[in-house]
Amino acid sequence: MNKKIQGDEKVPRLYVFKSNKHIYAQLINDINKKILASSSSISHKIKTSNKSTTCETARIVGNDIAIQSSKKGIHKIIFDRGKKPYHGQVKALAESAREAGLIF
Repeated sequence: MNKKIQGDEKVPRLYVFKSNKHIYAQLINDINKKILASSSSISHKIKTSNKSTTCETARIVGNDIAIQSSKKGIHKIIFDRGKKPYHGQVKALAESAREAGLIF
């Protein structure tokens, strides 16, 4: 039985979704059902800086979501990778977010 991960306004949930082509990250407040910040490999500023969909793109997305969260005063989060294994692009995004200052 899986336990549902939930975040609130003080400690939001960082949800990571990876498709075959792109990677997406969202900071979610589950209590108010609001998305506080989001970043993805299809956003304009990330798409122009990197053309490939490798771990380097995931690192850029992780760094971007960490910068957005620190601007909102959020430093502690709950990491939710869905059903994807903690490997490859998901791991690169998480490590980049940690290096940029997020605590989880």
